[in-house]
Amino acid sequence: EGGLILHPDEFHILATKEKVAVPDYLAADMVAYNTMVGEFRVHYAGFFDPGFGYTDGIAEGSKIVLEVRAHEVPFMVEHGQIVGRVTVERLTHPTDAPYGGAIGSNYHRQSLTLGKQFKR
Repeated sequence: EGGLILHPDEFHILATKEKVAVPDYLAADMVAYNTMVGEFRVHYAGFFDPGFGYTDGIAEGSKIVLEVRAHEVPFMVEHGQIVGRVTVERLTHPTDAPYGGAIGSNYHRQSLTLGKQFKR
């Protein structure tokens, strides 16, 4: 409530309100919603493998964890504001190894945690 002010040179980890589930015959990508909205970026790591958001073949959905930063000027993001969109591509055939715990995927059932590259 009231929003979050993103300042230049700060990096924020946020999560979407909505959950995403990508079937084994699709792949998806997070892209800018509208570059005219403001000087910020939400899609540093926005590719979703086939099977993202599925557990044991069931579409539970996973929230998208956003890596967000403002560019040259502060920018306010408000709760519920649209900041990106997901585009979907159909694969030529379903994947043999869908994303998830069975293949040791790093962000399976992800939450607001830093990526594996960061120390805890």
